[in-house]
Amino acid sequence: MSDKKTTIEAEKAGLSRRGFLGATAVTGATLAAGAATMGGTVMTRESWAAAVKESQLKTHVGPGELDEYYGFWSGGHSGEVRVLGVPSMRELMRIPVFNTCSATGWGLTNESREVLGDSVKFLNGDAHHPHISMTDGKYDGKYLFINDKANSRVARIRLDIMKCDKITTIPNVQSIHGLRLQKVPHTKYVFCNAEFIIPQPNDGSVNFENWDKSEKFTMFNAVDAETMEVAWQVIVDGNLDNCDMCYTGKYAASTCYNSEGATDLAGQMRNERDWVTVFNIPRIEEEIKKGNFTTIGDSKVPVVDGRKKDGKNARVTRYVPVPKNPHGLNTSPDGKYFIANGKLSPTCSIIAIDKLEDLFNDKFADEREVIVGEPELGLGPLHTTFDGRGNGYTTLFIDSQVVKWNIEEAIRFYNGEKVNYIKQKLDVHYQPGHNHASLTESSEADGKWLVVLSKFSKDRFLPVGPLHPENDQLIDISGDEMKLVHDGPTFAEPHDCIMARRDQIQTKKVWDRNDPYFATTRAIAEKDGIDLMKDNKVIRDGKKVRVYMTSAAPTFNLTEFEVNQGDEVTVFVTNLDMIEDVTHGFCMVNHGVSMEISPQQTSSITFVADKPGMFWYYCNWFCHALHMEMAGRMYVKPAN
Repeated sequence: MSDKKTTIEAEKAGLSRRGFLGATAVTGATLAAGAATMGGTVMTRESWAAAVKESQLKTHVGPGELDEYYGFWSGGHSGEVRVLGVPSMRELMRIPVFNTCSATGWGLTNESREVLGDSVKFLNGDAHHPHISMTDGKYDGKYLFINDKANSRVARIRLDIMKCDKITTIPNVQSIHGLRLQKVPHTKYVFCNAEFIIPQPNDGSVNFENWDKSEKFTMFNAVDAETMEVAWQVIVDGNLDNCDMCYTGKYAASTCYNSEGATDLAGQMRNERDWVTVFNIPRIEEEIKKGNFTTIGDSKVPVVDGRKKDGKNARVTRYVPVPKNPHGLNTSPDGKYFIANGKLSPTCSIIAIDKLEDLFNDKFADEREVIVGEPELGLGPLHTTFDGRGNGYTTLFIDSQVVKWNIEEAIRFYNGEKVNYIKQKLDVHYQPGHNHASLTESSEADGKWLVVLSKFSKDRFLPVGPLHPENDQLIDISGDEMKLVHDGPTFAEPHDCIMARRDQIQTKKVWDRNDPYFATTRAIAEKDGIDLMKDNKVIRDGKKVRVYMTSAAPTFNLTEFEVNQGDEVTVFVTNLDMIEDVTHGFCMVNHGVSMEISPQQTSSITFVADKPGMFWYYCNWFCHALHMEMAGRMYVKPAN
């Protein structure tokens, strides 16, 4: 059936050409004959609307009811993680990570500044890829990890308290981008890509004039998930973009869009094929154990060289050519395939993971022999997610669509069989980047919901000025047809998301007093002879003053204290309340001081009392009918 004929029939049925392509199962112009043919009966506008309405009813979560999934969204340029309920798409919480948050005091409190470490000086972050720790290929609900592209950091969030407890700056590299986790037997490593090629050493000795003569590279990095220390790094040819890990525990793979090693736009698009770099994790560990590594600069992290030398493969890496400027790299939940998305090619490349053993044993004359399929999907394929039923869902950035396709049928087509592997194309709004199906990064992908994170919203929401929101769209994929059921405006390019069943995340209702999160705070109090649960007193140590107080709704149990002008004041507040939701705050007026103290938590914050006078402090988290009366005063005695 010709493209023209199918379009006419669709218009007779009451659908536009664009609506027809988006709303029906089609086999795109990707098959041998190049013609768009119908994979099913054309639906009328009325029948399609009824089907969508039925799917929309599934998204309704009534008052007092709970969502089926937790969704964790990267906060993009805001540097935070956002927690949403799915399918309601209601925002539940924001977890500050690479940002400052006046509501919680993140970046202000001593506890959070200890987590931020040396990187506390950075006031920005660019949070990209959230991923949940695993045991035996399933989410275990222990940690969520996320990267900061802006300042080359990786953070860990404890999911029992929904707070960041560790941040690590990756040495010797710039811009941590792709991030994935070891899936089996458990998350031992957090794998992360450094995107940009930099001079080594990057100490100012290399400038624009001598760049071409210098040593320069980027690296693949492994972070120990428990200690959050960098375990090792691997030097690569070209650059690195996105990555993923297989289910055997042996192989990780990363896309490279700049095999040219160029610094200009045209140069980075010169090669028709770039590659996927495959890493043999056991071999890397063996090289380090044998002492076959180096270190760079002041860092003691073992660095293994994974570059090709004189055309010869390194022991730890292989480079699989794929077209062109590939972007996303995703592992199918059955553990069979890596999918590399072409970006500047209409194709994605299917890499058979069971062929990688032979690849590393140099049994192939051509490294492309591990590719078992290369389906044409549409313009600008970026990321692929999965439903656990053998189908991939790939975002098409240029086409503003998601394409549903069958992986095994695409492989059969690659082998010469005339089979329609494209099942449906659905319009999304607009220019989609990441997409994520429920449980899809794990072996339990259940094929219920698909979230598409679109970069532009254009006409989808009320206008809010020159800076537009992005658009997250929820799609029902539980049946044969994808159905768009929800638009959600988002801020600052939330880059990616991940979903876990609600039973996989177990959170605390109140703090454990022995929690390591405030171990340093407890140690300071013990040194001062303070019982944080009982004492309300001021400790003076020269120009440093430590103020200890407890709180119980609706009062601070220390309502007045005095310091001298110029004193460095640290206020410790312990919330004695045992009831969930009774969170207190501490805000010192006109001092830039604000923090939250949840039930049974101790929080502390340090500031300089630089102006003489009387200053009120108050509880800034609503806690009681007499919340407004929960306040106290600091008197700053003038300097002599």
